[in-house]
Amino acid sequence: MDLILQLVDIFLHVDEHLAALVFEYGVWVYALLFLIVFCETGLVVTPFLPGDSLLFACGALAAGKAGGEGGLSMFILVPLLISAAIIGDAVNYSIGHRVGPGYLAKGKVRFIKKEHLEKTHSFYEKYGGKTIIIARFVPIVRTFAPFVAGIGKMEYRRFALFNIIGAVVWVLICAYAGFFFGNIPIVQEHFELVILGIIFVSVLPIAVEVLRARYAKKAEVV
Repeated sequence: MDLILQLVDIFLHVDEHLAALVFEYGVWVYALLFLIVFCETGLVVTPFLPGDSLLFACGALAAGKAGGEGGLSMFILVPLLISAAIIGDAVNYSIGHRVGPGYLAKGKVRFIKKEHLEKTHSFYEKYGGKTIIIARFVPIVRTFAPFVAGIGKMEYRRFALFNIIGAVVWVLICAYAGFFFGNIPIVQEHFELVILGIIFVSVLPIAVEVLRARYAKKAEVV
């Protein structure tokens, strides 16, 4: 229970913990951030890792929001995290491509929630290749989209184009939102609520899709 509370505290006060990590470990924090973004986008077993909120907090810290001057550098942070996002999706695609289409047909999938795969597959069928870009802003789907694209044998050149565009847009928007708005007093005073708001907005598309799917099933029954 104590461990869960500690993890929740870290998640809700990510800016404060980032500042402490930068103060304690300096440039090594860049390696940690690269690893977190890579794992969140590249490994289907870690969809719970922070994405949008982490990028926002990084931008805020780089602007001097937390930890004072000499925090993170946007000149290093942005290309580093874009690279992590691109490489992560590429690895995820490769894993999906290797396991093949039959993976979705399995009754049980170890370490992965099958409903997440099915939800992402439906998302992919609706938006096509653009899912790789759109999914960057949708937690869970962001992690599974490249995996499903690989399973579906999407042409790699096409995937790579969407992958690069999505990574660049995602990191720039989220990180620079933190950079430009993280120093606003009201944002500083209610940073935890801002993070929760980002999470809520990110999860909203999934909630809408779930409600629409349930409503469609009820309509069919009637």
